[in-house]
Amino acid sequence: MGSPVRIRDVAMRAKVSVGTVSNVLNRPEVVTPATRDRVLSAIRELGFIRNDAARQLRSGTPRAIGLIVLDVANPFFTDVARGVEEAASEAGHVVILCNSDGSSQREARHVELLGEQRVHGVLITPVDLDVVGRLRERGVSVVLVDHPTDDPDACSVAVDDLAGGELALTHLLAEGYERIVMVNGPSHIHQLRQRHRGALAAVRKAGRPAKVLEELKVPSLSVACGQRAGEQILARAVRPDAVFCANDMAALGVLQVFVRAGVRVPEDIAIVGYDDIDFASAAAVPLTSVRQPRQQIGRTAAEMVIAETLDADHEHRHVLFEPELVVRESSRRPRRKRSR
Repeated sequence: MGSPVRIRDVAMRAKVSVGTVSNVLNRPEVVTPATRDRVLSAIRELGFIRNDAARQLRSGTPRAIGLIVLDVANPFFTDVARGVEEAASEAGHVVILCNSDGSSQREARHVELLGEQRVHGVLITPVDLDVVGRLRERGVSVVLVDHPTDDPDACSVAVDDLAGGELALTHLLAEGYERIVMVNGPSHIHQLRQRHRGALAAVRKAGRPAKVLEELKVPSLSVACGQRAGEQILARAVRPDAVFCANDMAALGVLQVFVRAGVRVPEDIAIVGYDDIDFASAAAVPLTSVRQPRQQIGRTAAEMVIAETLDADHEHRHVLFEPELVVRESSRRPRRKRSR
């Protein structure tokens, strides 16, 4: 295997200085078109590959940003990551994606890894807010994603989950459902606590007793945990007439169990999800869901962190998007046909 092609080799082939080759790679606008074409031709002929890692270490301005999400298997975070990658790519950055899986230990390891990679910005849906302070101590710009904050030293992009939970329950109550179970995940996750608080607020505002809403906790909001929750609900002597799931993955798991058991949705039990992922509208019974602008969340967060790295006087902002209820067949109360 031959030696790697060096920038000096390119300069010799193009009959220019090493500095000219460097300009073509980093500041092409300062090189005449004819010279630029000659250098690019030499690069192609020799198969030269620039060493971005070495260049970044020399300049001290890495072009990578880190993204730490709670669950990369959740399509919500996949769409957020897509928005991050689009904005980062347009700005000439790359994204290092990490999955904390809701574990503070894994999250801490990812923070260490990103520090070693010399990223200059991190987008994070935090499990443990202490990591934000540790990143700042290293001089790393931080944006909280899907986690609102009033911290004056950090930007954040999120959706109003309190309003989202209220939207879901207000809809179910307006449809006339009386016994509602909320399938919810771990209480240490801020977004899930807010969705439950919003659901309770809707019950109070409707003047209904608190017992109208029951919370059923599951270890995680995956399809598998949703299936187990669905089985528990069907095993009850008195079943609820509606289920509100704190994300669509769990709602799809519940729906699968109900359909297999011959339970009619929504005639026997209605279902509402949260996130409005693409699979929600394509489900066996199209799923009512609280929509979040997933890609816009990611794009906004990436633009914020890139802006902060470029401006020492960057003003931190806190963006809070409003959720939207998308009503589909899974929760519409069947209307009796009028007799003639």
